[in-house]
Amino acid sequence: QVYQLLHSHKESSVGEEIANSTQLFDSWLLLAKYDGQQIGTSYPSTTVDRTEVIRTCINPVFSKLFTVDFYFEEVQRLRFEVHDISSNHNGLKEADFLGGMECTLGQIVSQRKLSKSLLKHGNTAGKSSITVIAEELSGNDDYVELSFSARKLDDKDFFSKSDPFLEIFRMNDDATQQLVHRTEVVMNNLNPAWKTFKVSVNSLCSGDQDRRLKCIVWDWDSNGKHDFIGEFSSTFKEMRGAMEGRQVQWECINPKYKAKKKNYKNSGIVILNQCKIHKMHSFLDYIMGGCQIQFTVAIDFTASNGDPRNSCSLHYIHPYQPNEYLKALVAVGEICQDYDSDKMFPAFGFGARIPPEYKVSHDFAINFNEDNPECAGIQGVVEAYQSCLPKLQLYGPTNIAPIIQKVAKSASEETNTKEASQYFILLILTDGVITDMADTREAIVHASHLPMSVIIVGVGNADFSDMQMLDGDDGILRSPKGEPVLRDIVQFVPFRNFKHASPAALAKSVLAEVPNQVVDYYNGKGIKPKCMSDYESSRTLAP
Repeated sequence: QVYQLLHSHKESSVGEEIANSTQLFDSWLLLAKYDGQQIGTSYPSTTVDRTEVIRTCINPVFSKLFTVDFYFEEVQRLRFEVHDISSNHNGLKEADFLGGMECTLGQIVSQRKLSKSLLKHGNTAGKSSITVIAEELSGNDDYVELSFSARKLDDKDFFSKSDPFLEIFRMNDDATQQLVHRTEVVMNNLNPAWKTFKVSVNSLCSGDQDRRLKCIVWDWDSNGKHDFIGEFSSTFKEMRGAMEGRQVQWECINPKYKAKKKNYKNSGIVILNQCKIHKMHSFLDYIMGGCQIQFTVAIDFTASNGDPRNSCSLHYIHPYQPNEYLKALVAVGEICQDYDSDKMFPAFGFGARIPPEYKVSHDFAINFNEDNPECAGIQGVVEAYQSCLPKLQLYGPTNIAPIIQKVAKSASEETNTKEASQYFILLILTDGVITDMADTREAIVHASHLPMSVIIVGVGNADFSDMQMLDGDDGILRSPKGEPVLRDIVQFVPFRNFKHASPAALAKSVLAEVPNQVVDYYNGKGIKPKCMSDYESSRTLAP
């Protein structure tokens, strides 16, 4: 999916050193993929693009659009820099640095309109600010439902009537034509009514309402040498006239007959009885419509992890090197946090004896506050995890159904709103094969009907082959009673596959399917994005 970024840069003053100056600026804006370098030091090697220069203005609104590929499963850091260009030069070396702003593309997308202060050298904030707006450019998955019939078609058969079928071709920019749809054959009928069919808008006209469509009616023959009845041209724009109970008609013309016969009118009439457009909302539509990603983490505290005081333990807290649990938590959480406005994340543990009575629990809050298990930011989850370890007795067994059911309960309450307000992502970090497989399958099948996805990361060197069955990639997961999942909502990966890769590679692997899972759930339920009256994607076709 591709997003365009629109920018406006507003300054009540351009830094304290010239706050009382009446000077106007010739400014332009630079967008770069952030690589951690200090702002404004040099022309970045990862520059995406730069805007036009706005002359003599301290409140410029730049018309240049930046086009950026968006990946939900990646942290895409961006840096915006504003520079004042001298009247004789447009190069960066001769420019004065007015300020910079760093953010992620996810932050812009989730907020639709992001405003932040411009920071000068030394990361000091003046009175300047920058506003960035995102809009979706691509991703038109809408489809159209068409219903054709015809009357008084030419009869091409001697002993019976014609057996007509209709073909629709899209005319490409290179003058070639691409078959879009072929109807079924209606036998022995000069007034056929073909079955209603569906086709994507992209397939039909490549999103261009005015693209020419060539329609041909044939008389089917069993030997494959079909007889040409006639043809006509149209556009999707013209076909849209058959919406809301209206009809559109075309004369079906045989050019040879038209050239030879003086009294020739047509070879029949083709009628479009219905044109119905089904809008398929995108992940961006839901996120920009206000849908929040509710991220929850569940951590395995069973005895098989080893004593946390021992350096061989999977829970050992090394002073300089995070363990696998922390690496996985931060890699996935860093992505999800951009799509949650309050940045408060519930965090649970399972498989341990917990104070004060030290009974085994499989869904306890790691901050030990059952009434409010939320932690402030991913760093808050990390701190709660490190703080709870000395207070726990690692035990067992490895049961994850209770935590799936706990999050599913919140997701179930969300369904009562009938709105796309919250989608839940549960990250389960475990060191071994689960012992409540039957209950877990049952819980996942139930959760597949809810706005929820489950990510399981296997930590350590255990044999996780039995866990693969929870990931529906190899087949359809079923409950013990045989009920299949409604949607594939589970993604399982062993951490060891990414042990020598960057944390970003793990996040990319486990989160890549989430956008489709969000869209599949809401589209399947017929739930539109919130605030669609305020925000309509730029991909929407005009009337």
